[in-house]
Parts: sequence; structure tokens; C-alpha cells
Amino acid sequence: MTYHPKSDFVAVMMERGFLADCTDYQGLDEALMQGVKPAYIGFDATAKSLHVGSLIQIMMLRWFQKTGHQPITLMGGGTTKVGDPSFRADERPLLTEAQIDDNIAGIKKVFSAYIDYDSDAPNKALMLNNAEWLDGLNYLEFLRDIGRHFSVNRMLAFESVKSRLDREQSLSFLEFNYMILQAYDFLELNRRYGCVLQMGGSDQWGNIVNGIDLTRRVLDNSIYGLTSPLLTTSDGKKMGKSQDGAVWLNPEMRSPYEFWQFWRNTTDADVGRFLKLYTELPVDECERLGALAGSEINDAKITLANEVTKLLHGAEAAATAEATAREVFEKGGIGGDLPTFTLQASDLNLMPGKMLDAPEADPEEMYCSAASLFVEAKLAKTGKDAKRLISENGALINDRPVKKEFPFIGATELSRPTKLSAGKKRHALIQLTS
Repeated sequence: MTYHPKSDFVAVMMERGFLADCTDYQGLDEALMQGVKPAYIGFDATAKSLHVGSLIQIMMLRWFQKTGHQPITLMGGGTTKVGDPSFRADERPLLTEAQIDDNIAGIKKVFSAYIDYDSDAPNKALMLNNAEWLDGLNYLEFLRDIGRHFSVNRMLAFESVKSRLDREQSLSFLEFNYMILQAYDFLELNRRYGCVLQMGGSDQWGNIVNGIDLTRRVLDNSIYGLTSPLLTTSDGKKMGKSQDGAVWLNPEMRSPYEFWQFWRNTTDADVGRFLKLYTELPVDECERLGALAGSEINDAKITLANEVTKLLHGAEAAATAEATAREVFEKGGIGGDLPTFTLQASDLNLMPGKMLDAPEADPEEMYCSAASLFVEAKLAKTGKDAKRLISENGALINDRPVKKEFPFIGATELSRPTKLSAGKKRHALIQLTS
């Protein structure tokens, strides 16, 4: 990205709906006017990929760089060993160092699609790991030099901790130290890289404020915090979740087509808001598209899906996903980019037709339960869910409803790519190999 120092980052955050709160709007804006400034967001390595719930923070870092400043993606190689207790009902499971390193390697793949780490510009992004300074801490020195600046009374008052204690849920000493370590991250990033801003979701407000207070006490430097709202969809669902689980950003965990389809299925009321947050279309255009009604809102949803997919997976993947969707939905075709599952005969409980005691069965053919296929294709979580789908006429095989009175499919048909549909919006291909 080209270096264009500007002071409009805060204005962009406000205009596009990213901003929940800031510790000092005017102070931050004035600091950013003075030239290239670093800001960071921390990401703990609790999974091999980030999901859509983290995309708002990734876009904040992208806009920070687009407005001329230096984004830092801080990987929590150290803090992941502790676990963030913020607004959780229980303690996170502890991961081994090997698991954390593996997760970091997976997460790193996402960031380069959004942020420039390779240019020679002064605002080239940095990717750091807090294990660099946390792993070597001497506990007694840390308590003496850092711990003395923290008030337990104040820490207990933070909503993320208070809500846990109010429910009389256990909060371990290990987790309680998390906010001290995150505060120390901000101190170290300011000391080593001149970082002046930490951003995060609104659930991180207490942790961010702690870091600002610690840095001012130890280094007497002015730094700032900015948070984004914790998003839910208009129907109250947590952002980043779908019917079949988390919407992962890594393509090996969710294909570009499935990613595209998630955005295409956005609720009408969310289209304008999501266009502002997750694309770079001008705000006026986002508002125009979001205001469309009737069948026209579907065109806005396709624009949303294309623009978001283009940023992560590239223009070609977005175009292919749209073409596949049109083939599946408008032409009734198979679609070459659908999630595909290949099964061995040994994976299925195949039964000869003569054992099914059904007039429609070919005595010489081998059959398997249609319900088991929908589970294998991840279109149903359990056999019970699949049977309910069949009973409600929502299960289709090659665009034909599965018959309630004969919910089986022959192995001969499965030897070719077979399209499974759960309702009108969720599809997969499945094929049986010999």
C-alpha cells in the first residue's frame, strides 16, 4: 500500500460503523497527524484459523494502513498459554506450545490477504509474537516492576471479570494474570516500536485501559485505546457463526464458495451495515445498496458476497463462487465449486435391496441411508437432524426430494457426483469411490 499520511483514520472508523469507544478522540487524532504511527491488535492462537468474528478487527488494521499508518498484528504465542477470561463462562482449555505454534502458522495465512507486510513503505505492517518478551520473564522481577502498578480492586471492577464473579463462576489466578500480561504487551510495543494505539473488540476495553495506565506509569508516554462493537446479526446471532459452525477464514477450513454463500445469505436488514464494515465500497454506495427492497436486495447481497470474498480469496475465486451459485440456484446444475466429499464404500452401511422390504428397491442394487449421506456432507449434524430434514421435505438428492417412504439412495447413482441440498441455500457434492 502506498504511503499517504492522513489524519482521517478516526473519521473512517466513525463513518463506517467501526467505533464503539475511544479513550481520547482528539488526542489520538492529533497523534496520527504527526506522521506514521504504529497501532496493534492482538490475536490469541486458540484455533488454526480466525473466523468471521475477527474480520472487523482485521478490517480496522487494513484501514489503519490505508490511511498511512503502520498496523501490527500481534500473535499471542505467550498469552495463549494463559487464556483470556473476558466474558467467558469457563476457563479456556490449555494448549501445548506445539499446538500454539501450529495455530499461529494457520492464522498467519489470513493476514497477508488484507495487510501489506512486504513493501518498502514506511507503513509496512509488522507481525510480532508476544512470546518474544513474555516467555523470558522473571517472575519476581515482573511482580516487583510491573505487578505493583495494578490495583486488584480496580481489576475486579472491570465488567469482563465482574460478570464472571457475579455468576459465582470460577476465575483462576492463571486467567486473572491475563489482563496484566496484555497490559505488558502494550508497554513493550510502545517501548520497542513506538506503538501509540491498541484496538480490539469492546470486550477488551478493560485490558486496553490497563495497558494505557501501565505505560503511562512506567514510561510516562501518552497512548490510546479504541474499540469496535461486538457484532451480532439483526436476528440476534453471534457474528461468525452459521448453521454448520464457525465461518473460518482459511480456505482449507471453509471453501471460497461456502464463504461467498455465507455473505450471500445475509439478512436484508444487515446488508448496508456489512457493506460498510467488510468492504471498501464508498459509504454512499453502501447506503444505497442497503436501502434496496424486494428482489433488488438480492443484487446487493451478491455485491456484498463478491466484495468480501474478493478481499480474502481474490477476484477469480469470487467470480467462480458467483458462477457456481448461479448454476446451482438458477439453472439447477451441479456447480463445480461446491464443497465435495469423497467416500469409500466401507464408509457407508450399504445394504442389498432385497433386504429393504420396499417395492421401490432393486433387489440387485446396494443402497445406503440418505440420512447418513447428509451427515457425511455436513448438511446435518446428526442422523436425527437428517431424518427431520427428510420428513419436512427439505432434503434433496440431485434436486429431487428424498421420499419419506423410501429414504435410501443406490450405490450406482452415488458412483457419479451427486448433489445434496438441505433446503434452498445449502448444498454439497458427494461421490462414492470403488
